[in-house]
Amino acid sequence: MYKNILITGGAGFIGSNIAVYLKKIYPKANLIALDNLMRRGSELNIRRLKSAGVSFLHGDIRCKEDLAIGREIDLIIECSAEPSVLADITISPEYVINTNLIGTINCLELARKERADFIFMSTSRVYPYEAIAGLKTKEAKTRLVWRDNQKCVGFSGKGIDTDFSLQGPKSLYGATKLSCELLITEYIKNYRIKGIINRCGVIAGPWQFGKVDQGVFSLWMKHHYFKRPLSYIGWGGKGKQVRDLLHIDDLCELLSLQIGNMSNGNGKVYNVGGGEKVSLSLLETTLLCQEITGNKLKINSRRENRPFDLPVYITDNSKISRDYHWAPKRSKEKIMEDIYEWLKQTGEDWV
Repeated sequence: MYKNILITGGAGFIGSNIAVYLKKIYPKANLIALDNLMRRGSELNIRRLKSAGVSFLHGDIRCKEDLAIGREIDLIIECSAEPSVLADITISPEYVINTNLIGTINCLELARKERADFIFMSTSRVYPYEAIAGLKTKEAKTRLVWRDNQKCVGFSGKGIDTDFSLQGPKSLYGATKLSCELLITEYIKNYRIKGIINRCGVIAGPWQFGKVDQGVFSLWMKHHYFKRPLSYIGWGGKGKQVRDLLHIDDLCELLSLQIGNMSNGNGKVYNVGGGEKVSLSLLETTLLCQEITGNKLKINSRRENRPFDLPVYITDNSKISRDYHWAPKRSKEKIMEDIYEWLKQTGEDWV
């Protein structure tokens, strides 16, 4: 078993949950969570990490010196990233490249020097948005639905598989993540480390500080809980665009399986998401939030699409299910209820 596990982005939503979960599963392992605390709310996870027995290290993966941990690292779980698909517009292209690409290169260099294994949290945004948006849909009562019998490699009624074409624009966020994937493949081949790439869809659950450009399901529940305004944006402004969502605990359980058998997935790329059964449109999310909170909001409407947006995205988990006998256990209702219960416990509108 790994003795020293470094989790980058360790105070973020995904990284902190993974760190706390793995410390429970592997209590003798030394878990180190490294984070630069740039994203608001991440500092609130420090006490939680330390209470769980996870060591916290304030550092930035863009700075090589910050990765001089001072002890041998056996496994790196690379969760750090600028998660907003709009960051190259709202912040800058240079920032996205430095954070998502240069930072990961520094992590790979650490893995090479330490002979550490590597799990990379990539994204479904590596797939070109124009190709996915070009898949034909039909409008149902509460959501948009992909039409049947469309001839497209990597697409089926189950959703988007890893064989889906990578050719075409995908946002700078997606492009940097795909660049990282290509480099990881080379490091695995050339430097005798084991590595797995997980292309995650929407992850949701407690401790996610949902915002407009990422964490949409947490954002939707938060606004219903605190009775704050919302808007349906794009695709006619009806709220019928669809995403699958995955409970953070389901992701943690998958990572535990991968850590327990790195050889099985070594060098492979997996799509990881909730799948069709665990998917929601924004309209359906509104109805579910109303049912859980008892609060009903007026939802504004904007017809124009945002950059890089998609009418439907659903993950085909077939490959990861075959290799690790894994499937999501928690329903969409469970995910939204868990977010609600967490908001009740915090009792503050600081997110």
